[in-house]
Amino acid sequence: MLKFFKSSETDEKDEARQLFEKVAGSKGDSRELRSARIRMGLLLRAHIDKTFVAGAEQTASYQELVALAIVNGQEKPPQPEASEFQQVKSGDRNIWVYLPMEYAEQIFTLGARYQRTEVDARQAIDAVQAVMDMICRFELKLDEPFKALQFLREEVQGAGAADDEDLMQGQ
Repeated sequence: MLKFFKSSETDEKDEARQLFEKVAGSKGDSRELRSARIRMGLLLRAHIDKTFVAGAEQTASYQELVALAIVNGQEKPPQPEASEFQQVKSGDRNIWVYLPMEYAEQIFTLGARYQRTEVDARQAIDAVQAVMDMICRFELKLDEPFKALQFLREEVQGAGAADDEDLMQGQ
């Protein structure tokens, strides 16, 4: 019975890859095609956000495991890796979304670097947005790219507003 579920997941991932390749490889600019590109862009934005968070969270866990391994005199665990597939909520169900590994690795690495404080929030947003721009323009042929990492943008804006309040109270 377990094999049945694994096969289904594999099929769904294959379908996700095929859908990406079909949309990215499509020619023309019909209304239907543009709509498919926009839907794919929305799914990819969710994938990118989840991949960034996974990079940060898995790096935090990895750092803890490395510290434990050092304390216990054990070998370091393998480093976490990006996935080209993410499950994304679409309507009332979860679906698999495919993003080529070259992009997924970049986003995952940026999440990891953000977690390790090698880049700040603004740098992470700008770098991830540059990848999102490339995907939207070159893979999906969209004129306007979607905004990635909206949750982090809002966090930065909230922190900026709090800093502005502190400055105003200090005067």
